[in-house]
Amino acid sequence: MEKIVIEGGTALHGTLRASGAKNAALPILIATLLAPGEHRLTNVPALTDTSYTLSLLGRLGCPSLIGPDSIRLDTTRVAFNEAPYDVVRKMRASVLVLGPLLARCGEAHVSLPGGCAIGTRPIDQHLKGLEALGCTFELSGGMIHGRADDLHGADFTFDVVTVTGTENVVMAAVLARGTSVLRNAAMEPEVVDLCNFLVSIGARIEGIGTDTLTVEGVPRLWAASRPYRILPDRIETGTYLCAAAVTGGDITVTGTDPGILGSVLDVLRAAGCEITTGADWIRCRRTGPLTPFEVTTAPYPDFPTDMQAQLMTVAALANGQSRIEETIFENRFMHAAELRRMGASLHHTSSVATIDGVEGLQGAAVMASDLRASAALVLAGLAATGLTEVLRIYHLDRGYENLVGKLRGVGARIGRVSDAVTDPGAMKRSLSAPEFEAIA
Repeated sequence: MEKIVIEGGTALHGTLRASGAKNAALPILIATLLAPGEHRLTNVPALTDTSYTLSLLGRLGCPSLIGPDSIRLDTTRVAFNEAPYDVVRKMRASVLVLGPLLARCGEAHVSLPGGCAIGTRPIDQHLKGLEALGCTFELSGGMIHGRADDLHGADFTFDVVTVTGTENVVMAAVLARGTSVLRNAAMEPEVVDLCNFLVSIGARIEGIGTDTLTVEGVPRLWAASRPYRILPDRIETGTYLCAAAVTGGDITVTGTDPGILGSVLDVLRAAGCEITTGADWIRCRRTGPLTPFEVTTAPYPDFPTDMQAQLMTVAALANGQSRIEETIFENRFMHAAELRRMGASLHHTSSVATIDGVEGLQGAAVMASDLRASAALVLAGLAATGLTEVLRIYHLDRGYENLVGKLRGVGARIGRVSDAVTDPGAMKRSLSAPEFEAIA
């Protein structure tokens, strides 16, 4: 096993480029199941979750060819309609094959999903929406068995806003007979990107970017003649902007979209950072002290839950008391205990964290519990004095492409070493070893 080792206390300066959005790439990869033919996607991030998704599509009979920054997928033939546990357990997004398989094959057998342990995250809204379209389900042995003998349009209102639920239902609706109206739909940029991709392969969707999607079903979809480019990753972008904030640095992220990061940029400004933007870049610069702030997570366009952990690290170094309320997931403060190990002063209930900023953090060995918690601990290590070890870094590999390389490019002393290495001197020396330059 590997771990990330960081020698903190250095202000980061420079420019790095955002990768494609994980949370857009995965549903779009899966949506190719709806349209027989060869699909070409660009700006696809090189992540373990991408690999898991391609493995799942391969199990269904759809081979892929991976090139630099691009993927070719052949969905001419869907040979199987089952997504087994050994694949789905690794990644919650796997449940998104349910809608496309039902729409194309009329039958689907999908294991209940896995993923980060940040709450129960039920899929009842997926099933209710698909049932409204005419699907029937039976749950047994940890599997969802679905049939769609007569997929038809429906007027359906989601009980709660759900990103993957909206994506699953809209993917089925594009091939349903008649018109569907999906109300209280998620408006996240990644949902918009999926809808735009579906339109590019022949779907008819109105209201994209709003909370009401009107879908006119079509008899068939087809692979587009031109490659489809995945939108930039707003969470990765926000994480690197936070790196400038916690280290008192100056980082510019290029290849991104300021228009989809409004709430995050507002909080960073409130925290005392200087934020400037261009058409496809964002610069975060901090020269003075961090100031306390309050933030509440909520569906887009409000503050994203996927940036909550990173902002907690920023709050831990602010000059005063900050408050963070989590309204999306009920178990997403697991990084708080690890931040306390590094000297952070905070306490929390199940949904509200109060953080009293401290002058500095100290390096420590910490354990990542999920993807965004991992990023928060890396940020803490960048700001801390001494050496920080972040364990369970497989979480990071699920959502950050070449994180170590990108951070090294802006001056971080950071590397990946074998978990068997225990000598602090050896770990510190490894931070500048040439063999780590090319390791993500």
